[in-house]
Order: sequence, then structure tokens, then C-alpha cells
Amino acid sequence: MTHLSLAEVEELARAAHAGQTDKAGRPYAEHLAAVAEGVRARGGDPDQIAAAWLHDSVEDHALTEEWLDAAALSPRTKAVVRAVTKRPGEPPESYAERILTTPGALLVKQADLAHNADPGRLAVLDEGTRERLTEKYARMRALLGLTE
Repeated sequence: MTHLSLAEVEELARAAHAGQTDKAGRPYAEHLAAVAEGVRARGGDPDQIAAAWLHDSVEDHALTEEWLDAAALSPRTKAVVRAVTKRPGEPPESYAERILTTPGALLVKQADLAHNADPGRLAVLDEGTRERLTEKYARMRALLGLTE
């Protein structure tokens, strides 16, 4: 099976999230691009970069689990996407454990957290939301053993 190129994965992710915005009202694709670039800058390989583009696609219902099963992606990319997809009602400890035990997933989550916690992104949010998210991201970094 031929796998999708990174350019094809990017195009697919951008299309899947078209019209969605982040908490600051910015196009959601900006977050996906920043996470993919963060993975690349941290030495991530093509499987991890592809997973970065798709890291929120199933969680945000932009793409389905069935789509992921059938997609022309490497098994490793699919495993990383599944690992970083939060499940409804899942305790943060279980989520962190899945990330830590899935090869390649930690780097993707590290880049995701780094962009989510970017002071420039948080600055435009109201104080209550900013404090809640800052605490949430710090707790996840601690559970994952990340210092960044």
C-alpha cells in the first residue's frame, strides 16, 4: 500500500478542519501547521509529522475512526494519532500512559502542548480560560515528564 505523502496529509487535514477555529478564533489549520513544524523542528520523522497534522482529527470529529482505519497511512502514524486522541471521560493519567507507551507519540504531544501553551496564544483568552488551560497543560507536561 502506498502511503499518503506529507503534502497530501497536510491537504487532507486542512480540508477536514476547514471552517474550524481555535479558542482564540484563529483558523484551526494554524495550530495543526504549528504542531507539525514543532515535531519537525524537534527531529520528528515523516510518520510523526503526518500524525501531527492529524493529531486532533478524530478527537474533533473532523475525521472518523473508520477513516483512520482505512487511510493510506503507516501503522505507526495511525498508532500515534490514536495515542494522542483523548477519549470522553478518560482520566489524564490514562491518557498520558497511552502516549508514553506508544512509540513516537510523546514528541507529537510535546509539540502540541508547546503550541497550546504559547503565551501569545493564551494572551488573547479571558483570564479564567487562560488560567484553567495553563494549569491543564502544566499538569499534562508533568504527567508526561516534560520540562518544556
